Amino acid sequence: MNDRLYIFDTTLRDGEQVPGCQLNTVEKIQVAKALEQLGVDVIEAGFPVSSPGDYHSVIEISKAVTWPVVCALTRAVQHDIDVAVEALQYAKHKRIHTGIGTSDEHIKYKFNSTREHILEQAVAATKYAKRFVDDVEFYCEDAGRTDNEYLAQVVEAVIKAGATVVNIPDTTGYCLPQEYYDKIKYLKEHVDGIDACIISTHCHNDLGLATSNTLNGVLAGARQVEVTINGIGERAGNTSLEEIAMILKCHKSLDIETNINTTKIYPISRLVSSLMNMPVQPNKAIVGRNAFAHSSGIHQDGVLKNVHTYEIIDPKDVGIDDNSIVLTARSGRAALKHRLEVNGVELSDGKLDELYQRFLQLADQKTEVSDADVLTLAGANTAEAHAVKLDFLQVTTGKGVRSVASIGLDISGQKFEAAASGNGPVDAAIKALKKIIMKKMTLKEFTIQAISKGSDDVGKVHMQVEYDGSMYYGFGANTDIVTASVEAYIDCINKFKRKD
Repeated sequence: MNDRLYIFDTTLRDGEQVPGCQLNTVEKIQVAKALEQLGVDVIEAGFPVSSPGDYHSVIEISKAVTWPVVCALTRAVQHDIDVAVEALQYAKHKRIHTGIGTSDEHIKYKFNSTREHILEQAVAATKYAKRFVDDVEFYCEDAGRTDNEYLAQVVEAVIKAGATVVNIPDTTGYCLPQEYYDKIKYLKEHVDGIDACIISTHCHNDLGLATSNTLNGVLAGARQVEVTINGIGERAGNTSLEEIAMILKCHKSLDIETNINTTKIYPISRLVSSLMNMPVQPNKAIVGRNAFAHSSGIHQDGVLKNVHTYEIIDPKDVGIDDNSIVLTARSGRAALKHRLEVNGVELSDGKLDELYQRFLQLADQKTEVSDADVLTLAGANTAEAHAVKLDFLQVTTGKGVRSVASIGLDISGQKFEAAASGNGPVDAAIKALKKIIMKKMTLKEFTIQAISKGSDDVGKVHMQVEYDGSMYYGFGANTDIVTASVEAYIDCINKFKRKD
């Protein structure tokens, strides 16, 4: 009988720590339900004590999903655990994920403590969490750089205190694959009671080794992997769920099974990318748009003769539909709804009607509307209702002519207009916008991304604006890049207006 590997998804906790990728509660529930359909065993829903938003999201996700374990992160602090217990009150299956740094770097510089005191805190937190839930996971933060002998002491102590899962994170992405394998193997061989507990991996991708380290941890005996959709997460990201799932599916000789329905991988990849406004790199394994593309003549010839010459994965196995319905200005709501569902997005009839009008406007400008276009429209369309909306934008620009922009805004139902000149069309448009808003804002980052190759395709703009000492991230999408830039700036304004 094959071994069972548990999939612990932390897209909604570690994945959401990426700057500019925060989701609201409705969006988190949408992702959580998609994760349930995907077949993940554990959903880490958030860090409840960190913010009221995270606390509320854990409550609502607990209500929304049925069979996966809902997990809440805490530090090894009683108050954190108390808040997590409250947030998990509606979960059908609940887990508290508590822990503390165990490397000498963390003990000395982060906690100004000693190994002995950290060990005491670890045991106390585990015992306290165990008073409220049967399922307690303990993380040894920066285990990758922790001395194996001391790490084994901590793991053994928390297992005796009641931990059911022990998490061995390579927090900084430092370990080499063999080194991480040896670490898990050492724990298997030196920790009393380890066979009654699940060892979990949690690897970061700072050196591009997250998937390799995770796989080596599994080969050494770990039976839970902590992963994210598209490999998103802090800094360079986390281990990618889709990579681990498909490695095990392709290499059946490993005799390790997951509960993942791999045909749901591509739709949820696109859903997360769209909601977080975080594009998937084209050459990303499994879900990148080039993952099943062949441009070399030799490769094309081989694939045409037999697909297995250059493809080890059937695209349908990850949910990529070869027989795509092409969307044009003549497509109806049913076709649009189908493409949205293929890409993991479900909308109510009212929202679909709203999106369909935007789709028709875009389709009139293009010969064909791509999945990326549709997801971009859906991401822009499903945002919260904005107090500030763009009514119109007119820009005059050209070689030897100073750019001039006229703009109209609707602010909570009132109409405002302004004009300004600037060093280029985007600069002119934003200066005109700031004349109306009259807030001291500083543009810190401005990124333009073309989502495909055509000159008529939608462009995405990501912005970072500083206002009143805080950073706000905005997103805009349009076939006109100046309009997309203004929409991204307005997105930032709406975010800080909600706080004013």
